[in-house]
Amino acid sequence: MSAAESAAESASVTAAVTSSHTPVLLSEAVQALVTHPDGIYVDGTFGRGGHARAVLELLGSRGRLLALDKDPDAVAVAAQLQDPRFEIHHASFADMRALLASLGVRQVQGVLLDLGVSSPQIDTPERGFSFRFDAPLDMRMDNSRGQTVAQFLLAADVQEIERVLRELGEERFAYPIAKAIVARRESASPVQTTAELASLVAAAVKTREPGQNPATRSFQALRIHVNAEIEALQQGLSAALELLAPQARLAVISFHSLEDRVVKTFIASHSRDVPDRRVPMAPPKPLKLRALARIKPSAGEVLSNPRARSAVLRVAERTGVP
Repeated sequence: MSAAESAAESASVTAAVTSSHTPVLLSEAVQALVTHPDGIYVDGTFGRGGHARAVLELLGSRGRLLALDKDPDAVAVAAQLQDPRFEIHHASFADMRALLASLGVRQVQGVLLDLGVSSPQIDTPERGFSFRFDAPLDMRMDNSRGQTVAQFLLAADVQEIERVLRELGEERFAYPIAKAIVARRESASPVQTTAELASLVAAAVKTREPGQNPATRSFQALRIHVNAEIEALQQGLSAALELLAPQARLAVISFHSLEDRVVKTFIASHSRDVPDRRVPMAPPKPLKLRALARIKPSAGEVLSNPRARSAVLRVAERTGVP
């Protein structure tokens, strides 16, 4: 099969399975990422394949795209994408370096991460990500393993729940919400569904933000916690840095300030001259990254896809220093 035929088939299959999900900053991300058509690229968050399809359309016949996703549903969708240049792995991008080493890949020309929860995950009630549906309180990205939100709330004390809500959701009413969750548990009626949690939070939150459900911050914080999203992001960024060849690109799309802050700080920390304080006269350590861009969606994209309104794409390039 020629590269053109492969790309056409990839486009057809992925278009069919991504109809419920519109990729954010699609053109901007893949154009920034793909600089060598015959290179090896990593899509650390396959989702429903929107970005992966666009990357494949830019690759030549010798190009290769290695995709990862923690979600078994996403892996099942990816398995339908029949392209000899593509392969999918059920894994977290935090583990990409070890995974690629097992495949004999030591360097890549680009790594793409599209963070957060996808539209199909939110829109599938039984996954428990959304307060729009009454469903079991799950929220695991990989629902084949790990602790659900309901299980976390069943075991955690007030202080731990408060910390998660305050640090990961920036929730001003973290303490009264945590108290209400534990009080309900001690009354032999623990929170087990999305509707129960949303109702409890609404009762504990005294002031409302215009246009936002009072449970939004709590759901975000609990999802980030049970999936260890911040820790995985930090590990994934470090792994990507070690994998990138000189002049290779890192492209990361984030959707809230907490994860964008992690990405911004990581890129900045490897883009500055940092002198060794123990040896003041020594030359600074060589830079590993060069920050290239911070891109926000256009007004037109936000109008057609409201989910894009909070998105930020950051792009950095590996320097020539090994």
